[in-house]
Amino acid sequence: MVARRKVAVVGVALSDCGRVDDATPYALHAQAARRALADAGLDRSLVDGFASAGLGTLAPVEVAEYLGLRPTWVDSTSVGGSTWEVMTAHAADAIAAGHARAVLLVYGSTARADVRAGRRTGTLSFGTRGPLQFEVPYGHTLIAKYAMAARRHMIEYGTTIEQLAEVAVQARANAVLNPEAMFRTPVTVDEVLSGPMIADPFTKLHCCVRSDGGAAVLLVAGEYVRDCRTSPVWVLGSGESVSHAAMSEWPDFTVSPAAVSGRLAFERAGVRPAEIEVAEIYDAFTYMTLVTLEDLGFCGKGEGGAFVEKGRLRVEGGELPVNTDGGGLSAQHPGMRGLFLLVEAVRQLRGECGERQVRRSDGSPPRLAVASGTGGWFCSSGTVVLGAG
Repeated sequence: MVARRKVAVVGVALSDCGRVDDATPYALHAQAARRALADAGLDRSLVDGFASAGLGTLAPVEVAEYLGLRPTWVDSTSVGGSTWEVMTAHAADAIAAGHARAVLLVYGSTARADVRAGRRTGTLSFGTRGPLQFEVPYGHTLIAKYAMAARRHMIEYGTTIEQLAEVAVQARANAVLNPEAMFRTPVTVDEVLSGPMIADPFTKLHCCVRSDGGAAVLLVAGEYVRDCRTSPVWVLGSGESVSHAAMSEWPDFTVSPAAVSGRLAFERAGVRPAEIEVAEIYDAFTYMTLVTLEDLGFCGKGEGGAFVEKGRLRVEGGELPVNTDGGGLSAQHPGMRGLFLLVEAVRQLRGECGERQVRRSDGSPPRLAVASGTGGWFCSSGTVVLGAG
């Protein structure tokens, strides 16, 4: 049997993000890809694997062509916000098996600019075909699905709206330290609670921002690490899981598919949740952060409210810094944000985050991080455990 190769992330980058009115999604893909390759110090000729989703009729063929790539390994898995953690798992397996030497993951979206320019409207539903046809007539929008799940957790475990608001408050506190975040003015629990109601119990600040932006991540086989200008961040383990499409098929609104993907990722990495020093968690809504923390094993089921209310998620003074860039709630959220989680996790492990850098007691950067993406309305999950080189 051929030995499986080690796999490292050697290049990460964001495109221009936030308010970008003068770029196309293709341009943001290209900008992020160029920056990630420059970050790694590698030439694009080494890239023989490519993964992308969300753009073009034949994704990722169109995007690869736009970037001047002719890959021999491709992935267009599209499972919402967890797409990129799932793609990372697929890419790592392909590299480890010798099917590719370097895989580039790229995403870009002008979601905010498109709404402003009237090129699209806000996404209220994902269509009326298939199992969704039984929910759409009742106005069961994407936000409503998350709101219903949050309300179930509140009823089941006594979770309070103030505890959910703490997630937004602490995400904003982290964004204050990030010069690239869209929103950097601190907020209080009272300000979160007094905002306009979007879907009960969610007010505006319980919901993610809408932004433009792109991201790219480059993974390579271990033997190419010596040619890179950056320190490697190793893919230690990953897991993926799907739960449901129709809400009626979701066995328990208080359990996300991260309960499965997280367990698999930690087992395969040989790491316990208690050893993780930084967590980047998909946060389209505050409840996502809370329930994912439970399902990844950072606290017990039903204990998420008490866990988050003590300031544990903050970069400054937090026991488990979460969404250190400010997350989708404050930094940026151009759609399928899972790739941004990986970029931030890698930068934290490399010690490149400036004022928002998480540090151990001896002043060194963290050694272990987890990125966990969620897709749809808790329909899918991908979790990746990363370790510093």
